[in-house]
Formats: sequence, C-alpha cells, structure tokens
Amino acid sequence: MIPSAPLFFRYPAKDGTGTTTRESVSEKEVVEEDKYICCAQCLQPITRPSDRIVVNGSHVHTFANPSGIVYEIGCFQSAIGCGYAGPASDEFAWFKGFSWKVSYCGKCLLHLGWLFLSGDNSFNGLILDRLVEPD
Repeated sequence: MIPSAPLFFRYPAKDGTGTTTRESVSEKEVVEEDKYICCAQCLQPITRPSDRIVVNGSHVHTFANPSGIVYEIGCFQSAIGCGYAGPASDEFAWFKGFSWKVSYCGKCLLHLGWLFLSGDNSFNGLILDRLVEPD
C-alpha cells in the first residue's frame, strides 16, 4: 500500500505555510526556539523542540531491537549535538527504505538513538528517556 502522506514532514508553522518567517514568529516562539532538548546524562544541547517531525504518521515510535530491548524514540529533523558511528546498516531497519547509524551525545558519548538515511533524506530517531526537555 502506498501511503497518501509523505514519509515525514515538519510540524506546520503558525502561519500555515510550512515555512516560518520572522513576521510570523511571536517573541515567545523566538525564545522557545532558543531552548534546547539536552542529553539527560551531561546536559549537552542535542536538538530543538522546533526540530520535531512526524514520520509515518507519528513523532513518537516504540520499537524493539533484535535483543528484545524496547526503545521509545522521537523523530527530529536535526540533532546538532549528536555524533554518528560506523557505516550505515540495513539490518533490522525500523523504517522501510532507510538504513541507520548509531547516534551518540557529542559530549559524554551516551547512546542517544539512530540517524536514519535514505538517499537525500535523513532524520534522527532519539531515545526519549535519554533526553531532557527545556523548562
């Protein structure tokens, strides 16, 4: 079955166009954009709330790896505080058509999730209980 919606998209901007312009951003939203979601272990900034995206109909997904460890991940367009390890793998891919690399905190090296890659498309699936939200 071919999905009727794109695989992933950004949350829509307040002006409804999908693009945020300085004119459409309130002062409160600018302050929110300056806040980061951080590594729960060392508080390194990892991503921003505005980088949340929907993939296959949801921002949050729950998956189990081949060892039976269950992860709840959130999908993010960008994760500036992450590093990535190893070559991309297609084994046990959670998102059809995407390969993955392990992502880790760029400061303390805690495993934070995975970078999912498909051609020119990519997104980060970050383990939600290893992140802390801004106040």
